[in-house]
Amino acid sequence: MIKIENITKSFGEHLVLDNISTTFERGKTNLIIGQSGSGKTVLMKICIGLFEPDQGNITFDNRQFSNTKEKFKSDIRKEMGVLFQGGALFDSMNVEDNVMFPLNMFTDQSYEEKLERVNFCLNRVNLNGINEKMPSELSGGMMKRVAIARAISNNPRYLFCDEPNSGLDPLTAELIDDLISEITEEYNITTIINTHDINSVLKIGQTINFIHNGKLWWSGNNKSVLKSDNIELNNFLFSTELTKRLTIKNI
Repeated sequence: MIKIENITKSFGEHLVLDNISTTFERGKTNLIIGQSGSGKTVLMKICIGLFEPDQGNITFDNRQFSNTKEKFKSDIRKEMGVLFQGGALFDSMNVEDNVMFPLNMFTDQSYEEKLERVNFCLNRVNLNGINEKMPSELSGGMMKRVAIARAISNNPRYLFCDEPNSGLDPLTAELIDDLISEITEEYNITTIINTHDINSVLKIGQTINFIHNGKLWWSGNNKSVLKSDNIELNNFLFSTELTKRLTIKNI
């Protein structure tokens, strides 16, 4: 569990996050949604430790993370897996070396142990036998799955996913959602997902935090999100012509 209390962050005179408090639950897919520029990516970067909050506190299973010594942060970072937007694979490394990268950074395992873990993770995302392929040889969906394998290679307790469906067709995006959801439940991971994807919101939004103008505007889940009378939330959810038509059809 990750607990966020009264997080505030500004860049110069621009207030990006204003007194945000929420809890990301263990074993669940916890979504952060909002328009571009709403502050959701900054919030995730604060959770990872790339930014320090101006005010407020973050704890990982009751362990202090924000505004603490780098040694304590480093210990918690070893328990994190991160799926960057676009996958962010190393172009000069093959699939095997990409997935092995966190193990090289954070463990003293033998090569044989690391290779066994790499193959296990690739098998878990249904990508057997592609160890020697380069990222340039992979489709967008395959790159995302390799990135997921890398993110879970070090057995993380916390998984951060930044726009995991960006650039994917709807069917592949659904497969990625299913995979993240399955891994979260299977390994009891605290998973945090930044997304614009309404399908993801409805399918895997076990907890949902809607950020608007730097404030936590609404919290709920995929069962309550369509029943909300929050105007700003509804404007975000039904901003496309398709969702507007589906809403009118179901009235």
